[in-house]
Amino acid sequence: MSEHYFSKTPQSNRSPETWQYHLRHNTYQFTSDAGVFSKHSIDFGTALLIESFTRPDVPGDLLDVGCGYGPIGISLAALFEDHNVVMIDVNERAISLAKHNAEQNNIHHITVKQSDGLTEVMGEQFSAVVTNPPIRAGKDVIYQMFTDAKEVLQVGGTLWIVIQKKQGAPSAKKKLQELFGHVEEVARKKGYFIFKATKFDS
Repeated sequence: MSEHYFSKTPQSNRSPETWQYHLRHNTYQFTSDAGVFSKHSIDFGTALLIESFTRPDVPGDLLDVGCGYGPIGISLAALFEDHNVVMIDVNERAISLAKHNAEQNNIHHITVKQSDGLTEVMGEQFSAVVTNPPIRAGKDVIYQMFTDAKEVLQVGGTLWIVIQKKQGAPSAKKKLQELFGHVEEVARKKGYFIFKATKFDS
């Protein structure tokens, strides 16, 4: 079986790289490695999601699902210092990198933990869930993430996702509409869509 960035224990040889990236008026230093998503730079979709995100209307922690080496959670923690950020990923190497990157960017109100999907945070409550979902894991996995995200959101909380049209943006929007009842297209650029779904009922 071929290895993916959503493998639990990557076997590819380590080859860490450290580089800088500018996001929303801040410059960050990230260390990435083989076996994680978008090793050499922040991918366009992730950057667009970070640039598009707005503070939720309800107080509470933020959840970064499939955090990789941490660009979404770390940048949102820097922007919204009054929100704690929880970052989860199934990939052990990604978890190690995310913890390291939080430290080297002096971001301390972050919790990073390994989780297969949202299993390790079910029962908790968040004001926003943010994800660049692992499309290659398949539609069933992605849609379960959407369902579980609604479960852990507070009423008034929001789920933010980025997805390309060619990767199923129209069907993803339809699924979010079924689950949440209200989905907003926040941004569209270079074939990428940013959707925000708001939870209105418990």
